[in-house]
Amino acid sequence: MPALTLPFPNIDPILIHLGPFAIRWYALAYIVGILLAWVYARAIIRADKYWGEPAPLTVTDADDFVVWITLGIILGGRIGYVAFYSPDYFAQHPLEMLQLWKGGMSFHGGFTGCIAAVVLFARTRGIPMLSLGDVTCTVGPIGLLLGRLANFVNGELWGRPADVPWAMVFPTGGPLPRHPSQLYEAALEGVLLFVILFLLVRGGALKRPGFVIGAFAIGYAVARSFCELFREPDAQLGFLWGGLTMGMVLSIPLFLFGVVLVMIALRRPPLGSAPAAR
Repeated sequence: MPALTLPFPNIDPILIHLGPFAIRWYALAYIVGILLAWVYARAIIRADKYWGEPAPLTVTDADDFVVWITLGIILGGRIGYVAFYSPDYFAQHPLEMLQLWKGGMSFHGGFTGCIAAVVLFARTRGIPMLSLGDVTCTVGPIGLLLGRLANFVNGELWGRPADVPWAMVFPTGGPLPRHPSQLYEAALEGVLLFVILFLLVRGGALKRPGFVIGAFAIGYAVARSFCELFREPDAQLGFLWGGLTMGMVLSIPLFLFGVVLVMIALRRPPLGSAPAAR
């Protein structure tokens, strides 16, 4: 091992045992991420200055939406992982689809599940789905940050072999030092994207429904594709066409989706603007 290689902090993936049950850092990341996102969403909805008028949804809507978005994240993330990353394996071991505690979630699947949750809940409540989606995406990086940190604690989704001073030898990654790509993703998909969306919201982005969703999609697609340059591809897939990885391929339609939404949002009059004279 190179002298400057950092030791991997072997943190027990299980936080605490409660009899036959175990609370894992991975599960805790989801729980805390959803709770913090919920608190932040409530604050955004209350801040009329960000909307240019009273928000088109209420704090009560946000409270009730928590269950819907939780199901969207979990079901979408798991279905996406099964469909995109390991369809053959789960076809032979269908019962393991339910073993979420072993990991195996897809962001792109989870994002799709969130879209479904937003659309269904907005229709049920009669609230603007784009505004609900904007709030959801504004708080989304909180969960991404904690999720990537949990990936690091689990010693999974490690990076490609590297000789940088901060490279680490992961317990399941063989003898070679590797990029701690989980931390790269936590920094870009979590911290940086959170700051960008925070500044956009403060600058009035919520006044143009759909803009924040588009900005989130573009920002995540770029950050994820960049981090994929350092992340080891999934063993069962390897590299795809031209050295692309599945994460890169799935980010292409996400990026295009974001560009379309931003363009549409900018062409529409902002919330709170006076109606055009006829």
